[in-house]
Amino acid sequence: MPQTQNLFVNSEIGSLKRLLVHSPDSGLGKVVPSKAQDWLFEDIVHLNTIRKEEYDYYTKILLFFLDPEKIKGQLPTIDAEENNRVFYKPDNPGFYKSDKVIELEWLLAEILMNESIKHSLIASVCAIEGCTFKTQNSLMQYDAVSLAKTFISGAANNKEMLFAPIPNFIFTRDIGITIKDHVLLNKPAKKARTREALLAKYIFFNHPFFSAYTNNIIELTDTYQNLLLPKEEDERKITLEGGDIMVISNNHLLVGVSERTSSEAAAKIAHIVFMKNLMEKVTIIKIPKKRDYMHIDTVFTQVKRNVWVMLGNFSKKAVLHEDEDVIERTLEIKKEEKIKIKQFHKNDPENTVHFDSLEELLIDISKNDFHCNEADIKIIFSGNNEFPYSAREQWTDSCNLLAIKEGVVLGYDRNDKTAEAFKSNGFAVIHAKDLIPQFVSGKINPQRMEDTLILMPSAELSRARGGFHCMSMPILREQINF
Repeated sequence: MPQTQNLFVNSEIGSLKRLLVHSPDSGLGKVVPSKAQDWLFEDIVHLNTIRKEEYDYYTKILLFFLDPEKIKGQLPTIDAEENNRVFYKPDNPGFYKSDKVIELEWLLAEILMNESIKHSLIASVCAIEGCTFKTQNSLMQYDAVSLAKTFISGAANNKEMLFAPIPNFIFTRDIGITIKDHVLLNKPAKKARTREALLAKYIFFNHPFFSAYTNNIIELTDTYQNLLLPKEEDERKITLEGGDIMVISNNHLLVGVSERTSSEAAAKIAHIVFMKNLMEKVTIIKIPKKRDYMHIDTVFTQVKRNVWVMLGNFSKKAVLHEDEDVIERTLEIKKEEKIKIKQFHKNDPENTVHFDSLEELLIDISKNDFHCNEADIKIIFSGNNEFPYSAREQWTDSCNLLAIKEGVVLGYDRNDKTAEAFKSNGFAVIHAKDLIPQFVSGKINPQRMEDTLILMPSAELSRARGGFHCMSMPILREQINF
């Protein structure tokens, strides 16, 4: 891999050029019902189905768009039963090893080839996992590839469990966010994600891929006031996950306050990006602390300059039951279900702008950040804003879409009503199974695609409660002309 790489993101929709991913590992298949919620899962999932019938489509689509030379002519080999996992496994000689669609386990294995880093990381992992000294010493005998796999799956040689898996590692959005040429690392609220944050920190600070950017890595730390807080005030501590950060334009950052990201973290992030002259304005979006929502990217994402997908609960257009009108629905919205939005400006800190609804904010962004005419701005609603599909499909990540390029987004095939809403707003809707053969034949050129929702198989993936926005950490996007 080259010693230096470009790292820059200044929008949610610029053509994707490079991202970090982690394909489902054996740790996902070790989640048991009694520990599922402790490990932040709603259910147990079937690993082979996720690998062979779902996530592999995601990898293929990404490679066709970002690194086609890695997949051209490869499909017969990739899809052969005996080779199905060879292409995707970093420990196999046939691994695709793209520097555009970058597998985190590969980066981790490479830094562990350095004996000093290996020794330090083993000690750190064993400390947070409460391992015995004997286990710590035995890990020193592992080669780098086996050790990387063990750190992620929790199992030695895929058999003996040494510590818990980190099944959320597939949600690479949450380990960090690229803000222009900086990386903001996460500070997880949940203990289940502590090892993820540690591994990510070692990768970003030690891998040659990021060597030109080590001075641009932002870490959030607790202040002494936070450290002295009693346990019952834990929610006032500084916690952050990447799903609550959106780099919306050259000068505008969105920060969510949610179940996983605290108000204190949001305030600190705003201060840092203003101090570093990275942003001119920061909008803080406080959503209900409910498992339904988790992060702001579970309730809205951007599709184009003038197009957004969002959950109708936070809109002026509330979801209607069949037998009620909009007034009845508005009156029954509980106080704790409301959203609070405040916008802060670096050069005018006293002038705080308030927005009454999420829809109002998104329209304002399209108008003022992207200079769109209000008449052209479209809001596509989860479940087509119909009861009960709005909530059902938001739960299975209808709003958690990844823009590969402006107007071309990836979503789950199970969200039928949301797909209908895309169609009614002028978008083509095509399943990945039908799209890939057309890429191969040349009938469709990925670079020429416009206004398309690509549907991905999702029976098992969606049960992990994260969409393709969650399963990606963009580190390089084409710059948008604002």
